[in-house]
Amino acid sequence: MVLRLERGYIDEMIAHAKEDAPNECCGIIAGSDGDARKLYRAVNAEASPYRYSVEPRDLLRIHNDADDRGWEFLAIYHSHTHTEAYPSPTDVRLAAGWPDAYYVLVSLMDADPVVRAFRIIGGEVTEEPIEVR
Repeated sequence: MVLRLERGYIDEMIAHAKEDAPNECCGIIAGSDGDARKLYRAVNAEASPYRYSVEPRDLLRIHNDADDRGWEFLAIYHSHTHTEAYPSPTDVRLAAGWPDAYYVLVSLMDADPVVRAFRIIGGEVTEEPIEVR
């Protein structure tokens, strides 16, 4: 299945990753019918270069706003500041709570950031294409 995102969402995730470096950033993209409607930046409660956790008040704020608009969480994104854009074992464990979402990773490991999308279902990681509009 293809994740369809406007170029602006890709640019915003990369900007967020760079701004929060050396710590990982995190956020959520919500929408309906598979179409992204809004990117929500969130605070990484871990404030760590190795882990992320969406700050609970941010998660509640984002969930309430998306729910009020009839949107669902399409993608959960975060950055890897020194490793490739591929889910770590910790990422796979955390994904159990949101099995329907895409997981988008932004890697700052190289000079040119890399953005990749995955589905993580039952511990199985599958890369999914991103269609940039």
